[in-house]
Amino acid sequence: MKHTGLEEELAGVLADHQLELDDLDIQPAGKRRVVRVTVDGDGTKGRGPDLDQIAEATRAISQALDDTDALGNAPYTLEVSSRGVSRPLTKPAHYRRNKTRLVALTLSDDSQLTGRIGDADDSSVTIDVDGVARTLGFDEISKAVVQVEMNRRLNDESEAGE
Repeated sequence: MKHTGLEEELAGVLADHQLELDDLDIQPAGKRRVVRVTVDGDGTKGRGPDLDQIAEATRAISQALDDTDALGNAPYTLEVSSRGVSRPLTKPAHYRRNKTRLVALTLSDDSQLTGRIGDADDSSVTIDVDGVARTLGFDEISKAVVQVEMNRRLNDESEAGE
């Protein structure tokens, strides 16, 4: 369900916190509504927002929702979260923020590819597949999902986000 006016207002609130509105979902829940706001951004280390940023943004979003009449007088529950790893990568910034992470790709020809994300610009990403760099245009990728690695050993401090 699209809420364009509210999306624009929340995007402005989030911009003040160096965050982006990734998704807004409002669902009825009995006599209440659940307002789910998903945020994204570079964060202090360029790898996504941290908990402090999300907490500050949550307070600002709550105040903005209380100050607007976009939701009417009905009570609501606010849930604010980051994208998380289970959501598909859909923008160049998503790839950049997940550099060195393992990603499973479905290409536009329905073939599958798994590799580590390398450099990304506005039109393409480099994927390391078993030591071989392969550059793909975003138009060649149908779906990309980061793979969770429970025992991953980091090679250097830059991968750890230091």
